[in-house]
Amino acid sequence: MRGSRDRYGPYQGGEDPLAPPFDAAEALDALGERVLAGEGAETSLRELLRHGLSGRQGLDELARQARKRHQQLRDRGRLDGTLSDIEGLLEDALEAERQALFPDPSDDARFRETQLDGLPREVSRAVRELSEYQWRSREAHEYYEQIRELLNKEVLSTQFSGIKEQLDASLDPQASDELRAQLSEMLADLNDLLDKRGQGTDTQQDFDEFMQQHGELFPDNPQTLDELLEELARRAAATDRLMRSLPPEQRNELMDLMQQSMQNLGLDSHLGKLNDNLRALRPDLFRPGREDMTGEAPLGLGEATSVLAEIADLDALSEQLGQSYAGATVEDIDEDLVQRALGRQAVDDLAQLRRVERELEAQGYLVRRHGESELTPKAVRRLGMTALRRVFDQLSARRQGGHDVHQTGASGEVMGSTRAWEFGDEQPLDVVRTLANAVRRGTGPRLQLVVDDFAVAETEQRSAAAVCLLVDASYSMVVNDTWGEAKQTALALHSLVSTMYPQDSLQIVAFSEYAREIHPMELAGLDVPMVQGTNLQHALLLAGRFVDRHPAHDPVILVITDGEPTARLDRDGTAWFAWPPEAETLAVTVAEVDKMTRRKAVLNVFMLGDDPRLRDFVDDVTQRNGGRVFTPGRQHLGEYVVSDFLSRRKALRPR
Repeated sequence: MRGSRDRYGPYQGGEDPLAPPFDAAEALDALGERVLAGEGAETSLRELLRHGLSGRQGLDELARQARKRHQQLRDRGRLDGTLSDIEGLLEDALEAERQALFPDPSDDARFRETQLDGLPREVSRAVRELSEYQWRSREAHEYYEQIRELLNKEVLSTQFSGIKEQLDASLDPQASDELRAQLSEMLADLNDLLDKRGQGTDTQQDFDEFMQQHGELFPDNPQTLDELLEELARRAAATDRLMRSLPPEQRNELMDLMQQSMQNLGLDSHLGKLNDNLRALRPDLFRPGREDMTGEAPLGLGEATSVLAEIADLDALSEQLGQSYAGATVEDIDEDLVQRALGRQAVDDLAQLRRVERELEAQGYLVRRHGESELTPKAVRRLGMTALRRVFDQLSARRQGGHDVHQTGASGEVMGSTRAWEFGDEQPLDVVRTLANAVRRGTGPRLQLVVDDFAVAETEQRSAAAVCLLVDASYSMVVNDTWGEAKQTALALHSLVSTMYPQDSLQIVAFSEYAREIHPMELAGLDVPMVQGTNLQHALLLAGRFVDRHPAHDPVILVITDGEPTARLDRDGTAWFAWPPEAETLAVTVAEVDKMTRRKAVLNVFMLGDDPRLRDFVDDVTQRNGGRVFTPGRQHLGEYVVSDFLSRRKALRPR
């Protein structure tokens, strides 16, 4: 048998084929760092893409490179290089002709000198008038022919990338007629092809036949009409921008010279139609505006067109990298544009950024709704465990938490141990141990159960709590840089309750101008609204309803705030804000505190501010309710809240 053979070749660029697989968990952790710092999911994802991941460049760095390259191109030179070259050649031609005429005493020589002296000051008009002039000086005639050849090459190179090098060897007297015919035929066929595109009737076969006949004039070797159209339209738009960037006098001179050149080549009608087709098919590339070049070196028309085409690419790329428009995603960024402007490495970095969002969605961490990215329950659980782990890392060395009730009873969670069944037991039957007891007794070929064989699983009796976490979500929490820690604390508490105390019920209420219950899935991506108001009354009202729905649970009420109540609900249900707080606002808030006290619900307040008004209010609340006040500071909020919750749970009576 013939063995299989592997074929190897040089590395041609692109992503590293030996790189490890993409780690979505790492991306989620990086995303989670921002979420836990207080940002929303969509904002966090945008920031992650802006700054990059795992040594890859982010959008900000790519945009910085684009700006740097843009400045380098602006410093490249002046846009009037061709006009300056023609002015120099014209001066050389006139000087050589005058030197040839000076020794001749004839009237014809004087007449010719008069003709030269009467030439217009505008270079384009002087070149046009000299087109019929019979040169006495061979050197002067050669200078003038250089003007025509330069114009021909520069004009064509503004339209077709890379054609100037081919024309250098072709634009001689012997080949000029053949070249004109070849270009004329190509332009006619190209316009026919673009007409078909405008009508939607072109095919790939049409393009292949065109390239088979005229491909030598397109050294970039485009593979589709779209590629060819993109390149031609880019250069046509760059030429248009070049003209608008020149002073009016220079622009008029250059346009006149270019028109003369196209007429000399017999291509003016073809090139005019080509520009019309390109504008119609790609109007998005023909943007208004001009470019201010800051360099000193003169640039020819072809080179200047290439520079301005690249600058236009960088402008478009910067807009895409900025992601500042509605619904922007990294998928909008043109990979070909990145390749042309910034090179292969930038393309690889962009591909990695695209994978971040795709893999987070594919692996179930992100979902897009209404054009916005949202964290899934799977992602929130991971973030909650991360937040809880951070809290426990902050706790003191003494062991915290655990299940505090060790009395066995009729209901609860299985502890892992078993015992013999007794009359009246309601614990679940341990089937495996029961059958094993019967087998060990050895009752014969048929298995028979007796009362002594039965075993039950011991359970740990648990208390149940109705846990209400009221989180201040007013704008001052952002201003004071406490919102991120509050969000992280809420996620940690949710994770703790759902994993260690599944029998408990948890409600999280965010309050600002109004209060509302929020699900942990929503909390992870929640941004603080830019509204004023701390409506603790509304938050306590919602918490009271939650406690009433769980009459068999022990209430645990935790309040996180950085300011005194400044908002309340009026009788019609609308919010009223006033600062300093009105007496009525404080009164209705205290009334809700008294209702909580009658429910035997103790409020513990975690105070993140040091305002004397806030302290006086909190002291009054704790005296009326019997709760406690904590001043943990921003960095230790999670530690204080979780520790307080665990101690409160330990004190709850078993049921």
